[in-house]
Amino acid sequence: MKIVADSSVPFVEGIFEPYSEVVYKEGASITPEDVRDADALLLRTRTRCDARLLEGSSVKMISIAAIGMDNVDHQYCDSHSIFVQNASGAVAGGVMDYVFSALYGTASRRSIPLSGLTFGVIGCGSSGSAVEKMARQLGFKLMLCDPPRARAEGEGQFCSLDELLSESDIISLHVPLNESTRRMADASFFAKMKVGAFFINTAHGAIVCENDLIAAIPKLGPVVIDAWDNEPDINTRLMDMVDIATPHIAGYSYQGKLNSTTAAVRAIARFFGFKELFEYFAKPDVEGLAATRVDVTGKSQGEIASIFQYNYPIFTDDFLFRMDPGGFERIRAGYRYRREFYID
Repeated sequence: MKIVADSSVPFVEGIFEPYSEVVYKEGASITPEDVRDADALLLRTRTRCDARLLEGSSVKMISIAAIGMDNVDHQYCDSHSIFVQNASGAVAGGVMDYVFSALYGTASRRSIPLSGLTFGVIGCGSSGSAVEKMARQLGFKLMLCDPPRARAEGEGQFCSLDELLSESDIISLHVPLNESTRRMADASFFAKMKVGAFFINTAHGAIVCENDLIAAIPKLGPVVIDAWDNEPDINTRLMDMVDIATPHIAGYSYQGKLNSTTAAVRAIARFFGFKELFEYFAKPDVEGLAATRVDVTGKSQGEIASIFQYNYPIFTDDFLFRMDPGGFERIRAGYRYRREFYID
């Protein structure tokens, strides 16, 4: 048996060697020749899995150590009986920390009071639900938009996109990328937003029409962008206009990476019957990085902002990226995973 693994998947080296030949390569440089006789691929999001890569190969299973799967041609995989599994929910905690460090950090820089504001979450999967929970704990009013969940569960707690855009003071995107969400944040989307509203995208760059966002920025409040169209060739004009710019690292927490690798390893183990790895959990290689509880009870907005920045100094990531926007992939590959924080 043969597994081809993206060398940037953390904590995985040595795990499958007792069961299979394992070839490690940088994700973007994996070729059709590499996978021709492979049974499984263990990847992140930088390997395009389509007919060009997979045609004529023996690949039976693709395990993605990430949430996003837009690098996979699902129609091709379905038609060729290639099973695809992602690490759903693995990075929700890291994304949540990113959103609130960015929110309180930019509000402090612009002297914007957050008390009484309405927080709109678009997409209520694992990351969106984590953001929703934190927003409730911090006392925000909530508006939630998730059409698939609304159809499955009933309208109940969910509202329409138009309602959310027109009434929310803070908008955070957490939708998957598909044909219904691609370019959803366009000129019409931004025209419906409130003047001065926050806009945060940690989901996928192709959800946003970046030129329309550029045109809307004078109307908006703080804008935070972690996911970019055409990564790694980002729009530097947009970067120059936003309050926080980072190279798609919102989910890059230490716990998130442990969770992602755990899910990816278990998926391969269960597919191929490696019973000893069914309950595998990635082991940390650094002590003292457990998620930390923070206490915001009775704290002012400024004090909360200080606590969040202490636990995740997001402006450092922003600064390093602005100094080298062409280093998008290098910064991601060398990112020092941060410890997650949470409140009860």
